[in-house]
Amino acid sequence: MEYFAKSYDVAVIGAGHAGIEAALASARLGASTVVFAVNLDSIGNMPCNPSIGGTSKGHLVREIDALGGETGKAADKTQIQTRMLNMGKGPAVHSLRAQIDRREYSKYMKHALEKQEGLDVKQAEIVALSRNGDGEWLLKTKLDAVYSAKCVILATGTFLGGRIYIGEISYESGPDGMFPATELSASLKKLGIPLRRFKTGTPSRVNRRSVDFSVLEKQEDGETDTRFSFCTEGRAENKSYCYIAYTNDETKKVILENLDRSPMYSGKIEGVGPRYCPSFEDKIVRFPDKKRHQFFIEPCGLDTEELYLQGMSSSLPEDVQLKFLRTIKGLENVEVMRTAYAIEYDCVDPLALKPTLEFLDLPGLFGAGQFNGSSGYEEAAAQGLVAGINACRKVKGLGQLVLDRSTSYIGTLIDDLVTKGCMDPYRMMTSRSEYRLLLRQDNADIRLTPIGHEIGLISDERYESFLNKKRLIKEETERVAKTTIHLSEELQRLLVSKGTAPLEKGVRLIELIRRPQLSYEDLAPFDSDRPDLPGEIFEQVEIELKYEGYIKRQQAQINEMKRLEVKLLPEDINYNKIDGLRLEAREKLSKIRPVNVGQASRISGVSPSDISVLLIWLSKKEREEKSNA
Repeated sequence: MEYFAKSYDVAVIGAGHAGIEAALASARLGASTVVFAVNLDSIGNMPCNPSIGGTSKGHLVREIDALGGETGKAADKTQIQTRMLNMGKGPAVHSLRAQIDRREYSKYMKHALEKQEGLDVKQAEIVALSRNGDGEWLLKTKLDAVYSAKCVILATGTFLGGRIYIGEISYESGPDGMFPATELSASLKKLGIPLRRFKTGTPSRVNRRSVDFSVLEKQEDGETDTRFSFCTEGRAENKSYCYIAYTNDETKKVILENLDRSPMYSGKIEGVGPRYCPSFEDKIVRFPDKKRHQFFIEPCGLDTEELYLQGMSSSLPEDVQLKFLRTIKGLENVEVMRTAYAIEYDCVDPLALKPTLEFLDLPGLFGAGQFNGSSGYEEAAAQGLVAGINACRKVKGLGQLVLDRSTSYIGTLIDDLVTKGCMDPYRMMTSRSEYRLLLRQDNADIRLTPIGHEIGLISDERYESFLNKKRLIKEETERVAKTTIHLSEELQRLLVSKGTAPLEKGVRLIELIRRPQLSYEDLAPFDSDRPDLPGEIFEQVEIELKYEGYIKRQQAQINEMKRLEVKLLPEDINYNKIDGLRLEAREKLSKIRPVNVGQASRISGVSPSDISVLLIWLSKKEREEKSNA
């Protein structure tokens, strides 16, 4: 028999990476919040790769931290190996990646939720979602408890309608053998939510003692002073290592001989898989001429012998998986602890969402994470943070937070999802941002910490520390502009050795720093007045000076974009009545309902001529309103 359990401001369904950030943000901003998990042991679980960060994903984590989220702190606390990727390229694509102790990470996040004032943590499967006459949301659990909430955040990950595929075998399940959420989908469809099926996969986990590391390639040491959280002090210590292995012709032969047993190729799997993270059998089919494929053998933690085979996801039968793994050098006697699988799940078409991540037609209902069609822990956490902030602000009657593309990768991620949609699981990449030279991981705090402080997630103490950092950057920039470096034989030798032109006379330090061949460290012996500052200060000054011209050009592009972003479109606009709009544009604009002309210009199927028509219509409307005032 149903019974009423409790009322909240905000309810979060799901306690994965999206749900955690959503629940913490909502509670920290003062909303009474509850977070539901099918199993409390699934909180912060890493059912796929036990890592945080990586190319562009490291940017997202630093942005989450700059806004006041928890992911960066948790990653710093539980990392077992860190590496800075893309150091051979420019600073725009430098990205921090950390191998994580997955059990410690889950433990950290579970405890963070449990300790948070104003937040209740519940183990329960939500089976129905509806609205009462007052506009509040009602959530019913499998045990017939009913909770009410002013706002609800759907962060169901891969649990919603989850189905596992391994060869000819398939069964209902969430990730890592957890129970799936099987009943909620019907309720969401009843609300008119456009659900579709996506798929993702995860590789085998194998026992360390069955791997011959003597014939494998050890990843070089990649320790770095950079941490995910701007609050974390000290250098990350590498406590474990990853190894590189390669497939061969025999591996390929096993795959091709058993391809008919793959549910992907037999037609059993209907869901669309991630384009940029294909299964191993898909790699063999897509790249038939490739002699070998590289993959990584990564630790799952310090207190476990489980190793993760990054790059070897598969849905082939268990016996075939073991057979092809044992063709690989170093894995001839490998023992599989967890069999690789594909998982199909329900998610929403994100075109049904506003840039705030609230549903267009369902006030108070938000989506976040893989439910929104994205992939990856970092993408999920970023959306969860924004959804949690906006759900709380809606309850309190405050304005909604929308991060535009020029401010962050988070803004780019959400804008891509709600404006362009996605036909397969969306993955963040640096190439998705047209402003990536400005949106670097090193300056995430400069871009976003003022916003985090304004909304209430960054403390006054942390904000004062941030303002001090900005002051030091300004003072050091002014110092190098005034400091003269005098001519000397040692300096000339350095310049020649670095492949840059020698000097004819002394120059300002700023001119030498701007040379691409030279760094702050190179010039330190000649800079007698160099202050004792944290390395991040020198890093910021050097990047800003070296890339000043490019940065100014991108800023000009942003200023032009903002010219369109400030031109708001009325929520009740009837595009069918605007003369001059093409039929496709009317359909797309009516469906997506962009909040401004800038967003409208990024919709597929809306042409520059359509934007001109919109601008003319807006100007005419403004003139009419002024004349009637």
